[in-house]
Amino acid sequence: MPKNVRRPLIAGLLTAASLALGGCTPANQITPADARDDAPAADVKARDAQLAGDGKGGGADVDCRKAKCVALTFDAGPSENTDRLLDILKKEQAHATFFMLGKNHIAERPAEVKRIDREGHELANHTWSHQILTEATPAQIRSQLSRVQKAVHDLTGKTPTLMRPPQGRTDEKVAEVSKELGLAEVLWSVTAKDYQTNDSKLITERVLDQTEQDGIILLHDIYPGTVPAVPGILKELKHRGFTLVTVSQLLAPAKPEPGMVYHP
Repeated sequence: MPKNVRRPLIAGLLTAASLALGGCTPANQITPADARDDAPAADVKARDAQLAGDGKGGGADVDCRKAKCVALTFDAGPSENTDRLLDILKKEQAHATFFMLGKNHIAERPAEVKRIDREGHELANHTWSHQILTEATPAQIRSQLSRVQKAVHDLTGKTPTLMRPPQGRTDEKVAEVSKELGLAEVLWSVTAKDYQTNDSKLITERVLDQTEQDGIILLHDIYPGTVPAVPGILKELKHRGFTLVTVSQLLAPAKPEPGMVYHP
C-alpha cells in the first residue's frame, strides 16, 4: 500500500465478529503494519534516535518493524485479579495495555490504576459503564469517554490516547467523538472469549491458536480463569519468537491518531 493512503472500508473484509455485533466500522481503519509504514518522516527519525539510545523507558527499545510483535491487552478492569496479573507481567518482563472501566473499577481501585502506570503498562479507556456506544447519543459517548479520561488523569497525571469500544461496536459517530477527545480506537484479532469460560487451559489454547505477528490479543482480567492462563500464554508466545508489547509500541514509529480505528 502506498504511504499515506488509508485502507478503505470494504464490507466483505469486515471480521465475522464485527458482523455478528451488528456494528458499522468507520472507513478510517488501518492495520498496525500499515500505520508503521505510513508514519511521518519526523516520527520515524525520532523513533530511530530513541532506539539508538540506551533503551530505557519501559520497552522503548522494542522495534516492531523488525521484531515479531504482538500486543497484549486486558479489558474491563482493574479488578481483584489485577495485582496478581501485574505480578506475573513483572516476573515475565512483559508489558500490556489496560483498557479500563470507570464505574466499579477505576473508581473503586485507584491503587491498581497507579500500579499499572508505575510498572510501565499503558493506560487506556474502555468507557465509564460499558455502554454500547453505537446506541448512544454523541453527548452520552462524550460522557462515557471523558469521565474515564478525567479519572485516569486525576490518579496518574496521564490522559489515555487509546480507547476500546464495548463489544468492539463502533461507527462514524463514535469515531468523531473519539477524535474530539484525542482518542484512537483499538480493536483486536485474538479473543479467548474468556467471558464464556473459566477453563484456563481452553483460554490458553484459543489465544495460541489465533496469534500471529502484529496481532492484538484481547483478554479480561475480571474473569477467574484468565489470569491463571497468562503465564502459559506468555511462555509459549516467547518460545514462538513473539515479543509482547503495548499497543503504542506495536504502532511505533507511528503515534496513535485520534479518530483512527486500529484493527489487525
